[in-house]
Amino acid sequence: MSESDKSSKEMTLPPKSSFGDWFNSIIELGKIMDVRYPVKGLYVWYPFGFGIRKRVYNVLRELLDNTGHEEVMFPLLIPETEFMKEAEHIKGFEDEVYWVTKGGLSPLDINLALRPTSETAIYPMYKLWIRSHTDFPVLLYQVVNTFRYETKATRPLIRLREITSFKEAHTVHATWDDAEKQVDRAVDIYIQFFKRLGVPVLISKRPDWDKFPGGDYTIALDVIMPDGKTLQVGTCHHLGINFAKTFDIKYEDVDGNQQYANQTCYGISERCIASLISVHGDDKGLVLPPEFAPVQVVIIPILFKKNSEEVLNACKKISDDLKSIGIRVETDASDLRPGAKYYKWEMKGACARIEIGPRDIENKTAVVVRRDTGEKSFVPLDDVTVFISNMFENFCNDLYEKAEIEMNERIFSCTDLKEVSSKLGKGVATIYWCGSEDCGKEMEDRIDAGILGIPNIDNVTTGNCPICGNSTDKIVYVAKKY
Repeated sequence: MSESDKSSKEMTLPPKSSFGDWFNSIIELGKIMDVRYPVKGLYVWYPFGFGIRKRVYNVLRELLDNTGHEEVMFPLLIPETEFMKEAEHIKGFEDEVYWVTKGGLSPLDINLALRPTSETAIYPMYKLWIRSHTDFPVLLYQVVNTFRYETKATRPLIRLREITSFKEAHTVHATWDDAEKQVDRAVDIYIQFFKRLGVPVLISKRPDWDKFPGGDYTIALDVIMPDGKTLQVGTCHHLGINFAKTFDIKYEDVDGNQQYANQTCYGISERCIASLISVHGDDKGLVLPPEFAPVQVVIIPILFKKNSEEVLNACKKISDDLKSIGIRVETDASDLRPGAKYYKWEMKGACARIEIGPRDIENKTAVVVRRDTGEKSFVPLDDVTVFISNMFENFCNDLYEKAEIEMNERIFSCTDLKEVSSKLGKGVATIYWCGSEDCGKEMEDRIDAGILGIPNIDNVTTGNCPICGNSTDKIVYVAKKY
């Protein structure tokens, strides 16, 4: 077997219709993460995958920085005395906490938790920092690693014991209404963020038994994955004054009275990258919006003994021209056969491929192949830079529109639980629900799936709860969940 044939064989993906196998393979073959680290649930970012991660989180930072947020960094270790203060919060995380009990060989006076999330690390400092109504709003965020002892099957980017890329924002406000407005702003920021990724999301208010431990309510964003299950990719929590009471975060209002502050928090992890990969990828590999592709354009010289120098010179000129306008380009002049090079760069999600051979030089054209559609164009050599630039302007919007159509086709309006069960695994079902926890949990038990939450849908007519039969105007999303 030749090296080029061996290379293409090694890069063969399972079909995306076998999503679990496809996802695990593309993580490795696409050089996103190496799963061989000798601790379960911890993974290593390859340079290529980290290049995607860096660009994704740069966009998230940009959106937060442009809306008044400031980036900070709080410690990883949380004293047990602080961690145990908020009982409801602790109950939500007690089975997931890693504890540090020794420093070297000496037992610690106080055990230290590796943060599963940072409320109990940040809020003791907010008590020290906040004094007056003039301090508001406080809009801080950090991008850090968090640790959760997951007992379920772990999977790169989706279910981890070390979340390496957790963006968490923690805001403080004078009133409950101000905090509610901040939750709405956070949802808007997240919508913009996922639009930049080309990924459509479902937004819903989680039921009370599934809200953030210690919060008043939770708004969540979910993506329908290729196997029909949903992946929670973002959450926004209104905390009210619950944590302020626990950590004594007070301020002096305009009348000189001491008041508890109102708070929010909202987070996104590398699950956003899992959704980016899963929603757009295909049987050939990664499909990435140009903004996030480490290599946006690959140039493939088609070389023969005759005219090879001329071909390479033409490739270099196009590469230089593209780089001059900020496009990330790589020329693959390796010994692999052209077909093996195509497979390699389709796998890595290069947004466009440019092929130039002796015949193209004679015709003064290049072949440009668009990654997402496979569309092939014959472009004059002098026009390639403008052609690529114009292609990239609409690339992400085209991905988003295609994904949105596919998402909407997998949302099914149902009238009874039998119909809901028939749709699970294909996508998300909607059904009426009276809003009671007893009916909600019985519904989940009977269909062996979860209520995502209540979407904000206009002009909802009334229907009947499938459990108690009462009339209601509440509709819920129901799905199999990761």
